[in-house]
Amino acid sequence: MVERIMQAPGQFWMLAVMWIRSTLAYPASFALMMVTGILITITDFVAVLLMFSHINAFGGFSLAEMALLYATSSLTMGIADLVVGKTEQVGRRIRSGSLDSYLVRPVPAIIQTAADEFRLDKIGRVLQALVVLVIALAHIDVDWNVAKGIMLVVGTLSGALIFGSFFVLGAAFQFIAIDSAELANSFTYGGRTLTQYPLTAFGKDIVRAVTFVVPLAFVNFYPVLYVLGKQAPLGLPSWIGLLSPLAAVVMVAFAALGWRGGLRRYRSTGS
Repeated sequence: MVERIMQAPGQFWMLAVMWIRSTLAYPASFALMMVTGILITITDFVAVLLMFSHINAFGGFSLAEMALLYATSSLTMGIADLVVGKTEQVGRRIRSGSLDSYLVRPVPAIIQTAADEFRLDKIGRVLQALVVLVIALAHIDVDWNVAKGIMLVVGTLSGALIFGSFFVLGAAFQFIAIDSAELANSFTYGGRTLTQYPLTAFGKDIVRAVTFVVPLAFVNFYPVLYVLGKQAPLGLPSWIGLLSPLAAVVMVAFAALGWRGGLRRYRSTGS
């Protein structure tokens, strides 16, 4: 098992490179798609800027702090979408029976599914989020220490794993309900929209749901609260952001079980 996990990055990269070469064969098209993706995603932050032209704070967050929330949300989602976002299209392979070819190759089916038609232009979302992150960090007043620096990095990686787990769980559910990609999108793309705003602006029931049921609050909200030194809602301890890696491990375990369960249910098309 450990050996297979160690081999996974190399196997994914080997498959992704084939699609990258295909994409870069048309550099103008690649550049246009990447720029278009950046412009589309940045409109979310433009909405935040317009909102702060009329207010000074939202949910107890200043503009710079909101920028940090936006950047970490977009960055975690961007990484997850870049690496495993294509799993949401597994439904069409289930319908056509072409998933069969993945099951007879020496590379795990989940890696082949994630690397299928790998789109390098999605890196534009990641780059745009990094730019906003740098600007946000330059404008917020934080008493930095080693723990907060580590939390920002580890929290971002944990958030990417949580979003990635939702992508895989959504793909696994398509083995049961083939046309269910939109349901998964409510947790991935919908979750990205939710995590761009402070949860303190929402009702307590929503905060409880995204903390104890669907751990979207651990994607970036609780880690950012820890970095900013803000009190967590619901009377939760201020260090709850440190549990983001644990939430990520639990979600990855659920995703792995869901995917394996889906593969066991797969019966091809019979043709």
